Amino acid sequence: MIRICEMVLPGHPDKFSDQVADAIVAECLRVDPDAYCQVEVGVWSDQVWLSGGVCTRQPLGRPLAEIVLDVGLAIGYRPGNHVDATRYKVIDTVCQLDGDPTRWSHHVNDQCIVIGWAGYDEKTRWMPPEHFLAEALRSGLYKSCQQGALTGCGPDGKLMVRLREEGERWIVEHILVTLQQPRGAIFTKICEGIAGALRGVYEGCHAADRRWQASWDSIELLLNPNGPIVEGGSDGDNGQTGRKLVMDFYGPRVPIGGGALSGKHPTHIDRLASFAARDAAVQAVRTGAQECLIRLSYAPNISAPLDIAYEMTGRGHRMPSAFFGHDFMRQRYRLCLSPIHELQGDGLDT
Repeated sequence: MIRICEMVLPGHPDKFSDQVADAIVAECLRVDPDAYCQVEVGVWSDQVWLSGGVCTRQPLGRPLAEIVLDVGLAIGYRPGNHVDATRYKVIDTVCQLDGDPTRWSHHVNDQCIVIGWAGYDEKTRWMPPEHFLAEALRSGLYKSCQQGALTGCGPDGKLMVRLREEGERWIVEHILVTLQQPRGAIFTKICEGIAGALRGVYEGCHAADRRWQASWDSIELLLNPNGPIVEGGSDGDNGQTGRKLVMDFYGPRVPIGGGALSGKHPTHIDRLASFAARDAAVQAVRTGAQECLIRLSYAPNISAPLDIAYEMTGRGHRMPSAFFGHDFMRQRYRLCLSPIHELQGDGLDT
């Protein structure tokens, strides 16, 4: 089977929007652990739009425009980069209410369908191998942009992995990378730096897991095939919260639910149930299943899911229905802003 997955670096405008939205959520939680928050972020050129609403018992300690700046600087939108976060004009229309947020955050206040999935094993963090490798390559590239041979490149970039899966043999055939570079940089040196960063990550995976069969020299690389990319970030494309759902979940071969994760308080049903479903799917694979997909659906103001559907290859432990009730999930995941793939299914108390 041919497997394909793609990722974007933190400076991609869609991911920048997600990170700003979640930084606002984190600030709300810092002020009030029960905070209600539903925020959307859009960006184009030198303008950032914030919309939505938050409710906390105490006012937020700083303006949202300051959070936008902090996120931009942290990911690499710094003076000297083509995109400089200090020049962003922030249009803030977020409704900030002082009051009791639990009227929204302590019950299901929306309908939703969510998916949880797990497969393979700990060596791929229970993710599809193409998704695991794409994430690892993204991390290696970004690290090199921050403090390695690619320092000054990015933070915008994209990559794609194409591999052939033949049972226990995973043969990577193509890796495509498009990476923002500084003006005046030598293009061939940038490509050499990209190849070096990719090689280091892949050879680490190859050494740790025999299923990665291809030698590095057999993999075809496509590096910045459009030539030098200088005008990246929000000058190269517009960005919006929630436009990278496939990347945020399990990659294109696993179905996704209907809701984004970023920009919502952790007890919003879209986010909360997604973490619980992932955790339960990992637990099923840990206890004997080869693969597990869990589909949950919820209705407003009803704590228990309307439906719990397991699709499992092999046999593994199924969590009791109470595990997916809003009150139970809220106690377990109430402050969880971690990526889906970081949930390992360890130590579940049923």
